[in-house]
Amino acid sequence: MLFDSHCHFDFKDFDTDRTIILNNCAQKKVLALCIPGTTASRWQSIIHLAAAKRPISLYFALGLHPYFLEEHNASHLEALEQQLCQSPKHLIAVGEIGLDFYLDHLDRGQQESLFRAQVKIAKAHKLPIILHARKSHDQILKILRELHFQEGGIVHAWSGSEQQANRFIEIGFKLGFGGAITYPRATKLRHLAATLPLTCLVLETDAPDMAPAAFKGQRNSPEYLPLILDELCQLRPESAEIIARQTTQNTMDVLRIQSLQMP
Repeated sequence: MLFDSHCHFDFKDFDTDRTIILNNCAQKKVLALCIPGTTASRWQSIIHLAAAKRPISLYFALGLHPYFLEEHNASHLEALEQQLCQSPKHLIAVGEIGLDFYLDHLDRGQQESLFRAQVKIAKAHKLPIILHARKSHDQILKILRELHFQEGGIVHAWSGSEQQANRFIEIGFKLGFGGAITYPRATKLRHLAATLPLTCLVLETDAPDMAPAAFKGQRNSPEYLPLILDELCQLRPESAEIIARQTTQNTMDVLRIQSLQMP
């Protein structure tokens, strides 16, 4: 059984064949996925998507993604508080939140203010967070320390150093690995995927983005998660069964899912 820990399954890219994809996932033993929020305008569609009867388990997080900085405002933070207070079924985290210092047009001060506010909200509700971190791992760690955040979470699409990985692991985070490890030139990332403790890794697709090498340039899909597993099997000494079982358990542990429940 596999768990896609990060999949934007609410995006319009899947509007035409969402049910087909979910059935394919079930056949390939991808039996659960987590849908992270990006903007307040999409939260209701995510909640509705996760609540409907599906062949696999759908969980979700709500948050304000730094990439869409210009779409967010203070009222959205109030709305996030309200949504968390309502505790909709299958809500398991605050996310996707974080800092993106790779894109120069995104104001760093505004990003940090938004991120801090959401970390405080997650802390108040005792929820883990799903992190977006590009060229910003050290600053995120600094903020988490300053805010005494201890709920853990997932660092999506891991791209940091081994030292940074260990610092996140020390404070209760798991690291997400996806399609990027299927590219031979990603030597540093593949090395970390091969050498970090298996208990710290979770699998993800980030669909519809970050497609594995076999589907480069095409829409990514949660049904491709077994390709990530296959690549890890080439990089690590453990069997496919052990890797699948442990990474799924890691995801459930960090997101505090006791057992997979169908809607």
